[in-house]
Amino acid sequence: MYKATTRDIEVTVEPFYLEEQSNPEENRYVWGYRITIANDSDLTVQLRARYWRITDGNGHIEEVRGPGVIGEQPILDPGDSFQYSSGCPLTTTSGVMVGRYSMQTTSGERFDIEIPAFSLDLPDQLRTLN
Repeated sequence: MYKATTRDIEVTVEPFYLEEQSNPEENRYVWGYRITIANDSDLTVQLRARYWRITDGNGHIEEVRGPGVIGEQPILDPGDSFQYSSGCPLTTTSGVMVGRYSMQTTSGERFDIEIPAFSLDLPDQLRTLN
């Protein structure tokens, strides 16, 4: 599990390999990740946008930007948390993801919070097979 806290908002990431969606013979490796955003601040905030920097095992970088997450722009009151799952396909057996969320307070202030860097690695029992 990976964690980062910015302005009392904690982002926790749990990555996992999706063997059933992967196809090593075609160099397709798919990971899922579950993210929890916990608002431990005194402010009500809304997640407005996301930015991801995905680096595969060959060093190829892909950047992804967009509004919200999974089609939502959740509002988190103090003490609230929001959890979602998504996925990332790669053509290599490993990679790294890192990013940030753009947040906005009810007064209109915008700021970024860190998504911790996390690794996408094959489980040990599958490494010897590939």
